[in-house]
Amino acid sequence: MITRVNVILAVALITCALSLINSQYQARRLFIELEREQSLSKQYELQWTQLKLDQSTFGKHSRIEETASKELNMVPVTPARTQYLKAVELK
Repeated sequence: MITRVNVILAVALITCALSLINSQYQARRLFIELEREQSLSKQYELQWTQLKLDQSTFGKHSRIEETASKELNMVPVTPARTQYLKAVELK
């Protein structure tokens, strides 16, 4: 009878030990995953800041005007070059 109780207690002890090992493994795995995701979040935040900086730089009126004149050979509109169209009513 005592041997049977010892065996049951030994099985319970081994089960608890394996459960503890599994819990610690899962906690470590989740911690590593959390650290990885936080690192990725920081990287995305840095990229977002860089994109906002680029947008503010490239979106300035002077830069757009300079690019339009140099790369697209566009010139500002003057009253002499403006053409007016007259609308014709259809009856």
